[in-house]
Amino acid sequence: MEIIKIENLSKEFSSLKRKSNLLALDNVSLSVERGKIFGLLGQNGAGKTTLVKILLGLTHPTEGRFSLFGDSINNYKNKKRIGYLPENHRFPNFLTAYQVLYYLALLSAIDYRGLKTKIYESLELVGLKGVEKKKVKTFSKGMMQRLGIAQSIIHNPDLIFLDEPTDGIDPIGRKEIRDILVRLKNEDKTVFLNSHILSEVELITDNVAILHKGKLIKQGSITELTAIENEYKITTDAELDGFLYQGDFSKFNLKKLSGFTYVLTGSDESGLNNLIDLFRLKGITIKELIKQKLSLEEIFISLIKDLDKGN
Repeated sequence: MEIIKIENLSKEFSSLKRKSNLLALDNVSLSVERGKIFGLLGQNGAGKTTLVKILLGLTHPTEGRFSLFGDSINNYKNKKRIGYLPENHRFPNFLTAYQVLYYLALLSAIDYRGLKTKIYESLELVGLKGVEKKKVKTFSKGMMQRLGIAQSIIHNPDLIFLDEPTDGIDPIGRKEIRDILVRLKNEDKTVFLNSHILSEVELITDNVAILHKGKLIKQGSITELTAIENEYKITTDAELDGFLYQGDFSKFNLKKLSGFTYVLTGSDESGLNNLIDLFRLKGITIKELIKQKLSLEEIFISLIKDLDKGN
């Protein structure tokens, strides 16, 4: 089921300082499935936050349309199903963690009965159990981010928007937040993650979309985007150098990487199966076979550089 569906969405801002208006989003179309972690990627100024604000109903598109849960954002019942963590969020320094969640829960129209239990459950989920009476001015950046996630889920939403949830957090803190997001996904929540930390996104997202200067330039699953077509790393139990350039082996573009590890390029699945059959015929055991891939960061940088060269 599509929780978010965006069709030909554009947003143009008028500007008194510029000679022309600013096109923040340009004909963007994408969809997000229920129970998935979706990553929206892009450089600063790419249009990520603008898109999230449109989906939240905080600003309106110039053109195009979108739906949440198959309905309009104007339906207040849908808004109750949404949680949101803005980038660089702030809470009053004089409040404790418990008080922050208490007041924000009341703003979300949560029934007072059982609210205390909900607050403690949310704090425990994000790893803040035991600090509910501490004032937020004493919190580290990681603790503030976890408290921000707690307020975004206190009302048990089905769709959660997180804007840069791991920005400025140490590796241990990022791992803890990743674990929280995976747990939410396992509870059939849909997480819309807005981030520029690509290594983090690659670890937990199911699908991603890349924005550049307001345009959607790539989208798909992590596997689809990072896989190198027709390239495999093969590790065997024997040296192949004596076979590489003779007989049937000469038909394959097989090059030594190191030790007993080789790279096969240019062969589709049929060619790969033929090579495996040849290994068996020669009595060679394949110890490891891996489809080669690039990191999400390498893909992202390559796409952006290619586009900027063309402009």
